[in-house]
Amino acid sequence: MNTPRASGASILLTGIAELTTNDPERGGSDLLARVRDAAVVVEGDRIAWTGPAAHAPDADERVDLGGRAVLPGWVDSHSHLVFAGDRTSEFEARMAGQPYAAGGIVTTVTATRAASDEELRAGLRKHVAEALAQGTTTLETKTGYGLTPAEELRAARLAGEFVEEVTWLGAHVVAPGADPGDYLAELLGPQLDAVRGHVRWADVFCETGAFDEDASRAVLLAARDAGLGLRVHGNQLTPGPGVRLACELGAASVDHVNHLTDADVDALAGSATVATVLPACDISTRQPLAPARRLLDAGATVAIASNCNPGSSWTSSVAFCVATAVLQMGLTVAEAVHAATAGGAAALRRTDVGRVVVGARADLHVLDAPSVTHLAYRPGVPLTHAVWRAGAPVRGLSRGAQVPTRG
Repeated sequence: MNTPRASGASILLTGIAELTTNDPERGGSDLLARVRDAAVVVEGDRIAWTGPAAHAPDADERVDLGGRAVLPGWVDSHSHLVFAGDRTSEFEARMAGQPYAAGGIVTTVTATRAASDEELRAGLRKHVAEALAQGTTTLETKTGYGLTPAEELRAARLAGEFVEEVTWLGAHVVAPGADPGDYLAELLGPQLDAVRGHVRWADVFCETGAFDEDASRAVLLAARDAGLGLRVHGNQLTPGPGVRLACELGAASVDHVNHLTDADVDALAGSATVATVLPACDISTRQPLAPARRLLDAGATVAIASNCNPGSSWTSSVAFCVATAVLQMGLTVAEAVHAATAGGAAALRRTDVGRVVVGARADLHVLDAPSVTHLAYRPGVPLTHAVWRAGAPVRGLSRGAQVPTRG
């Protein structure tokens, strides 16, 4: 049980059948550090107290959640939301047997370059609101559909209006019509210079058909020298150097990780680099499911994210990804929920989200179910009852604040 803070107006949330805290200080064998018959006190935008309802302190306001489960808001650490256009025909072809290839990204690049700021802003607003309504309270999103200094800067600025975590992905594919060497020089110079003040992270698609090891290393080292944190798209389509490079350079995460050697698994288990699995993408591209079970058994930190994008994973439902991880990837419910909350936070090097502990941001996902087990037990059923972000209800409760942009 935690001690309440004394300052500010307070709200007591009670009637919680099961509270997932992800609090490592609670100890015990439960990965989620769950509290039964629990309560939470929110003061301002922070968690002020958690514990058994019978021991809850007084508060200025009381909200009864009616015996529902509460968990941290989803932390979706991998998405691509700054885009225009549609790739339905590509999806249909893939479902008819055509293999996935990274070249389809160019279709979205063409449409995104042609879109106005307001069109891209409207898409961002819609996608972020859709994710938030399903319990996602922290979102990372990438550039990567502009592939010129001006277009990548535009994407970074627009993304920053709506999400906290913006990643530069100029190294998504070589820009259409560009010479690979010339484009790499642009990435290392004008493009990085344009975006560096507007993004926290840099990413590179280290993959056949995108960027090889030498080019990927050059981009990551230049980004690190510019003060950016590192992320890597790696080992999605084939075995390759992505995981090794990410671990060597201290990247916060390496994402996809479908094709891993024993050395890759050992490297991830022995590093602080998070292995982010993207189940919806694996299903949509008909790739082998990432070996999340193998990674966890080896001791690696695993995150689950949506990879929401118009080509290979057109969903913002982290709940769908969690259910898939349980039903098809061999994770327990606790492991999957932890990966989509605390795991996502680790992939973003965040300690203020992904947990319901004193001092954390008050991001809460209330399920219309008594336990997080129902996320996999009832796959596809919309279980989100209410969402609180930074101490304000944004869906489902009578105080109903407007959906925020970012902050």
